[in-house]
Amino acid sequence: MLTNKNYKNGQKVFDPNNEYLIYYFKDGTVKDEGIFKDNVMEGKWKFYRNSGQLWQIGHFFNNNKHGEWIRFNRDGLVEYSEIFENGKQL
Repeated sequence: MLTNKNYKNGQKVFDPNNEYLIYYFKDGTVKDEGIFKDNVMEGKWKFYRNSGQLWQIGHFFNNNKHGEWIRFNRDGLVEYSEIFENGKQL
């Protein structure tokens, strides 16, 4: 179970909202977000750079990477794409 936590500046580290969880950088910019159900990461998650730029998109199944994971470079172009099955890269 997640325990509420704040950075020293008072900014929330994360914000659970029903079955959706958002993590924040210290400045309040969204760090990552996705489905968090029964205390595990599930489904589609997005990860961002501190600038707010999209860094990765991937899927989880029972807290393990599962399916396609795409990483973007700083120009917004696909840097690489990987496929996972139950946490193991194929």
